[in-house]
Amino acid sequence: MPYFAYKAINENGADVSGTIEADSADAAMILLNAQGYIPSKVEEKSEGSSLGIWTWIKAKTAKVKIEEIVIFTKQFRTMMIVGMPLVRVLEVLENQTHNPKLRHAVSQMSDDVKEGSALYEAFERHRKIFSDLYVNMIRAGEMAGNLPEVFDRLIYIQEHEHKIKSDIRAALQYPILVMITLVGAFIFLITFVVPKFAAIFESAGIDLPLPTRICIFLYEFLSNFWYLIIAAGVGSVLVAGYYLSTGQGRYLKDQIVLNLPLLGPVFTKAAMSRFASIFSILQSSGIPILSGLKILVGTIGNDVIARELSRLSDKIEEGRGITNPLKSAEHFPPMVVDMIAIGEETGKLDEMLREISVHYDDEVEYAVKRMSDTVGPVLIVALAVLVGFFALSIFLPMWDLTKMATQQ
Repeated sequence: MPYFAYKAINENGADVSGTIEADSADAAMILLNAQGYIPSKVEEKSEGSSLGIWTWIKAKTAKVKIEEIVIFTKQFRTMMIVGMPLVRVLEVLENQTHNPKLRHAVSQMSDDVKEGSALYEAFERHRKIFSDLYVNMIRAGEMAGNLPEVFDRLIYIQEHEHKIKSDIRAALQYPILVMITLVGAFIFLITFVVPKFAAIFESAGIDLPLPTRICIFLYEFLSNFWYLIIAAGVGSVLVAGYYLSTGQGRYLKDQIVLNLPLLGPVFTKAAMSRFASIFSILQSSGIPILSGLKILVGTIGNDVIARELSRLSDKIEEGRGITNPLKSAEHFPPMVVDMIAIGEETGKLDEMLREISVHYDDEVEYAVKRMSDTVGPVLIVALAVLVGFFALSIFLPMWDLTKMATQQ
């Protein structure tokens, strides 16, 4: 079957391109329309083209972004809805997936399904691309026979989490950029500006004030021990990276983050939103509470809260509910516990969890805005302190030098 190169517009209005396998150009256009694309150009692709070295390098180093997983899931859902056979769906996805790493995974999944593996087993062999939540949702959907509905829920939760992460990342970009600028300005002034003035002051025999002496000391320290500073910095990064890759390191990092003055509330609310949205989807998919909690332990994204959920799983017997054990959890606010209790009493736990998720989505948005509004003045004060320190270190001796010249 021939391959066709295409250019099209996706449902978000963005230009996309790729290759697709079809019997003819008309069949390729029909297939693209079924996936939500508006094709602008479809032409048969000549066979026998080889991969260049750059393409090979990209295939080896590629990373699968969350946006690519979302598009993959949407395309999978669309073709399942129109009734395409599962093997055919995987073959089509393999041909039109741009990311080489994801394409290779889909190719292996297609082979696994052809050999008789269940779909969730095929996904399960690629845990580095598809999360535990993704695999378990596919498993539940396959058993219940409602895979398109499960894909709908996976699309929602992936887009929901991507939005929260993007909001937090956007809020942190400005303060991180300012902090980097402040550190760079500090090093520049210490290295190039202060020494020139210090030489003038010392030749004039002026008693240097404390700020100037501190600057000179820092300059001499940087000049004499710069290699030790770099070595210590690189060593610290390597040791910290190794420690943070361990379970104890991740736990300590997450514990520190949750207790930070400004960032802590944001990450706590984001974790509550993630917990409620995932748990709601698992409940509405018919996954038992204990199984849902075990999935949440691996997907909550915070080791501190994950350990709390793990302790809850140990205390809960299936069918007895989670409200009472949840009351002993440190990072679950009373409102979450009370709303879950109401959901259990009324038999509408999934709906109540959905309401909790919506509430904490708004809370995260408000907390991120509040953090941005607070960080601005703090950074301005830090900048004022830095400028004031260097102004004192330079202008105080100059004032003394001016007085000496006047007296003479």
